[in-house]
Amino acid sequence: MSKDHLVNEDIRAREVRLIDHEGEQVGIVPFREALRLAQEKELDLVNIAPTAKPPVCRIMDYGKFRYEQQKKEKEARKNQKVVDIKEVRLSPTIEEHDFQTKLRNTVKFLENGNKVKLTIRFRGRAITHSEIGQQVMEKLAKEVENISTVERKPKMEGRSMIMILAPKSDK
Repeated sequence: MSKDHLVNEDIRAREVRLIDHEGEQVGIVPFREALRLAQEKELDLVNIAPTAKPPVCRIMDYGKFRYEQQKKEKEARKNQKVVDIKEVRLSPTIEEHDFQTKLRNTVKFLENGNKVKLTIRFRGRAITHSEIGQQVMEKLAKEVENISTVERKPKMEGRSMIMILAPKSDK
């Protein structure tokens, strides 16, 4: 955002709509006049709306403006949460103890705010009974339904069945 503003002599326009350093609109003035006014105040002439006709320029301290922009961008980056997708691989013929282990991992991932991608890979002739795999996925989804929502229902992709769970938002 801060690198696409034209400043002082970089502005290529005969006349500009000028806003002074206090935010008051001066009106349409020749470019040289606007630049002279900015230099008298020891500030910069910054093109804030280059696509307008005529372009809108503002008299301001450009260094301070860039600093404020960078501070806002840094604050926005600090507040955003990166959501990872964790994968849990299941088997259509999973035993109860293994299922409980996968369930614990799924709960841990969801509580940490990550999405969980459940994958079942069908081997050999097991693909003819894909409904068994779907029942395993639905059982796991039912176990965690109080802390998650199904973002994508179980769906076959080649020899794999994939389902995505997202943590419930507290909003």
